[in-house]
Amino acid sequence: MPPITSLSQLDLSKSYTYADYLTWQLTEWVELIRGKVRPMSPAPRVVHQRISSRFMGMIYMHLAHRSCEVFHAPFDVRLTTASPNGDAHITTVVQPDICVVCDPSKLDDKGCVGTPDWIIEILSPGNLARDTKEKFDLYEENEVGEYWIVSPGEKSVTVYVLQDGRYHVRGEYYTPGLIPVHTLPECGIEWAEVFEGV
Repeated sequence: MPPITSLSQLDLSKSYTYADYLTWQLTEWVELIRGKVRPMSPAPRVVHQRISSRFMGMIYMHLAHRSCEVFHAPFDVRLTTASPNGDAHITTVVQPDICVVCDPSKLDDKGCVGTPDWIIEILSPGNLARDTKEKFDLYEENEVGEYWIVSPGEKSVTVYVLQDGRYHVRGEYYTPGLIPVHTLPECGIEWAEVFEGV
C-alpha cells in the first residue's frame, strides 16, 4: 500500500489511531480528535506568531532551572490514559500553540503522553470553534489544569482553571497588568508584553 502523503488519501469519516498517524507522511499539519482527523488552519499569521513567541519566551525564562518545561506547536500531545506504548489505543493527538509539562515521565522522543499542566491556544480565524468548544471540552475532560484562550483581535486572555472536574473562569484580561498563572503561582505574564504593538 502506498504511503499516505496527502489528506485526500484519507477517509475523513473514518476513525484513526496514533499508530496510523505515525505512518502518515503529510505535508499538512493535522490533529486527531477522538479518532477523527482535523486539518489545522493554514500557517499562522504574523500576529499569531508574535504572540506565541512572546508567550514562549516569557514562560521559558520563568521555567529555567525548574522541572517544568514549555513546548510550542508543532508538538504532539497524546491525550490518553493508556500506557506510553499503546499507540494503537490512542485516538487523540493535539498540537497546542503552547503547553507546559511539569511531569518529566510524560515526555518521550515523540512529544507528551498524557495531560499537560497548562495549555495556551491562540485564536485564528479558522480555529475559533475548535479552540473555544471542541478543545475546551477535550481539555476539560482530560483534566488539563489550566487553559488560556488568547484572542489577538480583542487583545484578551481568558483564563480557565479546572476545579471539581469543570473549567471555571478565573479572569478575563483586556488591559495592561499581571496575568497570574494558577498552576504555577510564582509565575505571572504581563499583558503589555504579550500585546504591545499588536
